[in-house]
Amino acid sequence: MTNLSSFSSKLNVVVIGSNGGLGKAFLEAFEADSRINSIYAFSRNTTISKNHKTQYSYIDLENEDSIKAAAKTSSSVSKIDLVIVATGILHNEKNIKPEKSMAQIDPDAMRAVIGINTIGPIMIAKHFLPKLRRDSKTVFAALSARVGSINDNRMGGWASYRASKAALNMLIKTVAIEQKRLLPESIVVSLHPGTVDTQLSQPFQKNVGKSSLFKASDAANNLIKVVNNLTIDDTGSFLAWDGSSIEY
Repeated sequence: MTNLSSFSSKLNVVVIGSNGGLGKAFLEAFEADSRINSIYAFSRNTTISKNHKTQYSYIDLENEDSIKAAAKTSSSVSKIDLVIVATGILHNEKNIKPEKSMAQIDPDAMRAVIGINTIGPIMIAKHFLPKLRRDSKTVFAALSARVGSINDNRMGGWASYRASKAALNMLIKTVAIEQKRLLPESIVVSLHPGTVDTQLSQPFQKNVGKSSLFKASDAANNLIKVVNNLTIDDTGSFLAWDGSSIEY
């Protein structure tokens, strides 16, 4: 079985944030895909692999040396076909929570959110894009969020998270333009998974209808289908879980 028929055979895949709810779901889907040869799974909390395809390694999105080392590890044998950046922060148990108004903005919390949601993914792009295969379709996909759309912002609030994802989208667009000049078959996109039943969204699920709340496994499979359907004309796009375009 394969959900990545548009790629070459014996794929080498990277999942950043493999210990999160959605990251784990991507891993499970990739491990079951007969077309995938090897999976490099990176997170702050590493584990021992139970699947012969998967190699777990450490990464710290707030440390560029760590990201550089991770890129070197994943390309030590062969070139990479697909990179999924499944990381992000909306809240934590300390000082980070989505703001209800501008009066609640805390500069330290905002810096931390932007560091993880914006700077981290683009540093991954900096070090992993040169490791991509050159002779066939490749994809670099970073998880964004619809609330990062400036045109779609009708409610306000969540200033740090919105700003971090809007900035990520701009950087993905910029990187896509540069990458197209270097590798004509390389696609760089931002992806919105919808509202997924993970730790990130759990405190905010009260007003989400059952039909709009995805299991992590369903969200991962939806996005894998989007990735498989991507063409070079899609590079630089901001796409939802169903393949529809989202305004920047």
